[in-house]
Amino acid sequence: MIILGLNYYFHDSTACVIKDGKLIAAIEEERLSRVKHTGAFPEKAIQRCLDTAGITFKDIDHIAVSIKPTAHWFKKSLYVLKNLRSFMPFFGHHVVNAYAKQRRFKIWYSNNFTSGKKPKVHFIEHHLTHVAGTFFVSPYKEAALLGIDGSGEWATTWLGYGKDNAIENYGQSFFPNSFGSFYETVTQFCGFIPNYDEGKTMGLAPMGDPSVFEDEVKKMIWVTEKGEVKVDLSYFNFQHLIKKTYSEKFIKIFGEPRAPKGEFKKHHLDLAAAFQKVLEERVLELCQLLHKKTNADYLVISGGVSLNSVMNGRIVRETPFKDVYVMPAAGDNGTALGAAYYLYNGILNKPRTFVHDNPYVGTSYSDEEIEKVINGAKLQFRKVENITKEAAKLLATGKIIGWFQGKMEIGPRALGSRSILANPAFPQMKDKINSEVKFREAYRPFAPSALKESYKEYFELEVEAPFMLKVCQVKEDKKEIIPAVTHVDGSARLQTVDKNIHPLYHGVISELGEITGVPVILNTSFNIQGEPVVESPHDAIRCFYSTGLDALCIGSYILEKEVTQEKISVYNSNTDSILVDQ
Repeated sequence: MIILGLNYYFHDSTACVIKDGKLIAAIEEERLSRVKHTGAFPEKAIQRCLDTAGITFKDIDHIAVSIKPTAHWFKKSLYVLKNLRSFMPFFGHHVVNAYAKQRRFKIWYSNNFTSGKKPKVHFIEHHLTHVAGTFFVSPYKEAALLGIDGSGEWATTWLGYGKDNAIENYGQSFFPNSFGSFYETVTQFCGFIPNYDEGKTMGLAPMGDPSVFEDEVKKMIWVTEKGEVKVDLSYFNFQHLIKKTYSEKFIKIFGEPRAPKGEFKKHHLDLAAAFQKVLEERVLELCQLLHKKTNADYLVISGGVSLNSVMNGRIVRETPFKDVYVMPAAGDNGTALGAAYYLYNGILNKPRTFVHDNPYVGTSYSDEEIEKVINGAKLQFRKVENITKEAAKLLATGKIIGWFQGKMEIGPRALGSRSILANPAFPQMKDKINSEVKFREAYRPFAPSALKESYKEYFELEVEAPFMLKVCQVKEDKKEIIPAVTHVDGSARLQTVDKNIHPLYHGVISELGEITGVPVILNTSFNIQGEPVVESPHDAIRCFYSTGLDALCIGSYILEKEVTQEKISVYNSNTDSILVDQ
């Protein structure tokens, strides 16, 4: 049985293919279209998934889509009738845009399934694809379930319990009572793009003092005894579905918002800190309620808000749950997988046989394909027998390298296949990468990757964190040893690396440890700010020559720069060529 899973309704369009319950491929459209967070129909991703799986359209038995457009329509309509100010934006988004999305799907379907057997299409509620779909690929036979995002069809929070193939829903909260919209507001107030830059807000929060505004922010959002989320809308405008998400009352209490690319002032930092802390506290309340109701040992959490790794770290440390499972693509990109697995395990009632513990399910390129691109661009390179050892030597001397190896990761975090790597022992390394490579805000931290077998020597975390979605503290005596991955509050967004899952990445960390005595690497995504993570050798080489990277380790090949950095003069993807003007 072959199922094609799709997400395309909101943002982070993605496709995946599962065959007899096994995930064969999952690819985000942005990696191929080069438009970050695109919500366009994932036609390129679909074709690449089919190519990777070695199948054609005629082999597909079912299509699972991560939205049910008719869900909660009565609630939506009633809300708009009571809030006529939101009618026009609601009509534009939930009627005109929704119709366009459905029409695009129908055109694609009719063009590709013209005769013979046609796959059955299943439209599945958004939060079921988030929560239940994630549970079905988790390592747990039973768990408490929590979904949190801005809004699906209209739901914003989903609480429940899963055991084997059965899912029980305890309750939902609905727009505008939304943790996601709450956090998007402070993101916009701090001069970032809402529903896009929330990670920047999370990174900014440790720079401020939460106590300055905490009491006021607590008035804005709370959780009832039944687990319902409630929001005081007098502080906000997002309920009107307009671009400016905060009200005049918000500005009067907290001060002037930061202009995009403007100066950060103390009240911006303090408010980011307060919103982050209140979000954590309110979600912890939900987790305590869930544990009390389910008495489960484990928690599965999903939705865009579950990408808040600081919050996840506190859930691990401060709730009775033994561990938390968050899918590597925990946002809307992961709903393509969630839709496919909800169909397979939840609707078709097939046995659960797959655990999504390996995020490397995207495209890959052979040495032959890579060498053809390098030669076509007339670049100098060297081929090595042991890429991990050579990469470690470069890192030990302070070089910043692009690391392009094996199958691409799924999700927003680079996990050692499409990464920029550096030695975290150099104190100035964070500032150097932010300014010369990533071209982003100086305060933003970088994550460490450490070996599964030795990470506890450096980090205060008792469970594994393979997807870089649990923040913990760096051990006190190690902070000066790995300063470039230690945030201002002593925390780190750790990735634990398993040799059995990614032997090459495990190997380069091990080799660096052999040279320096510290088996920890600075890992950040292989891209520059505003661009998706690189997907192809062309993308990798373009990024290498347009940034301050010192070397590129791509397959078995190493490209290094001279002291005078080369300049890209032309990049022409249509002719598959890169012309470098030295």
